[in-house]
Amino acid sequence: MRTKNRLEAKDSKYYKPEITHCPKCSEKLVYCHPVWRKTISTLEGEVKVINLGYRCDNETCSNDTTYRSAQAEHISMKHITYGMDVIANIGYLRFQEHKTRTEIMEILNEKQVKISDRQVQKLYERYALLLRANAKENAEGILNHVVKEHGGIILSIDGVQPEKGNETLYVIREVLSGTVLAAKNLKSSASTELMELIKPVMDWGFPIQAFVSDGQQSIRLAIEKLAPTIPYQYCQFHYFKDIAKPLVEKDRKLKTNIKKKLRGIRAVERKIDQMGTKTHEAEIAEDYIAAIRSVLLDDGKPPFDLPGMRVYERSKAIKTSMEKCRDKKGDYST
Repeated sequence: MRTKNRLEAKDSKYYKPEITHCPKCSEKLVYCHPVWRKTISTLEGEVKVINLGYRCDNETCSNDTTYRSAQAEHISMKHITYGMDVIANIGYLRFQEHKTRTEIMEILNEKQVKISDRQVQKLYERYALLLRANAKENAEGILNHVVKEHGGIILSIDGVQPEKGNETLYVIREVLSGTVLAAKNLKSSASTELMELIKPVMDWGFPIQAFVSDGQQSIRLAIEKLAPTIPYQYCQFHYFKDIAKPLVEKDRKLKTNIKKKLRGIRAVERKIDQMGTKTHEAEIAEDYIAAIRSVLLDDGKPPFDLPGMRVYERSKAIKTSMEKCRDKKGDYST
């Protein structure tokens, strides 16, 4: 029994083919039937899409092709009820923001996209599939330009595991251009499986100047077996991250201590709520509470953007502002 569609679209969009005349006889195409229709969940809301089919009505013409809208086909993938914008957003949150499957689900739900963590995983796999399918075709022109300008390409290899126990997604990028060349989910991080990922990229024939990775032993072994004469470098970001661990630990303690001293804002909020009629001073206090709350949620990206120092600087700026306000208007503490 077919389950009821969980999506309820308020709007419907009809799409016609981009070509209006038959390529063979030049007769005008006429509507025949809807090629497909489905409700799609996008970042902008749920919409019902109907892709209309048109064909040549000339009886003497041998063209029996049913033409459809390419624009409609680009809205979502076949057998998927989510838009390509949702799939792209999942890829961005995973690769750029390093969010977990559950975190991605929560972010999309806040954007009114109905999705479960299991569906996030499926769309995440589709995103990786799209990367693999288009990598070589889209990358060759960019790589030719890089080789012409720099004499060769530099490859970085990194693995991302959304959650423990899941497959690890390994991605190969060209460093100088930032182009993704390959992406594949691997059940094992063994050097033999990594070699099967790296070798097809090497077979493209572009001169490789160096490899860069986070120092993972299996990656280094795979590179050593495939390209023993090509230089290998430990990723500078991971290098700085390792040597900065003592500083990051002290910064973490600084952040924790500062945030402990800012935890009393809820009591101030209660006093303001009990006042009944809000005064101008109470409104100012609410603005400062909002600023302090944003500090509590603030975070950085060590080792180059230390969260403790960021919280310290923002807290100091709020304190300076409050002192100036008190000096000008008097002490409005409640």
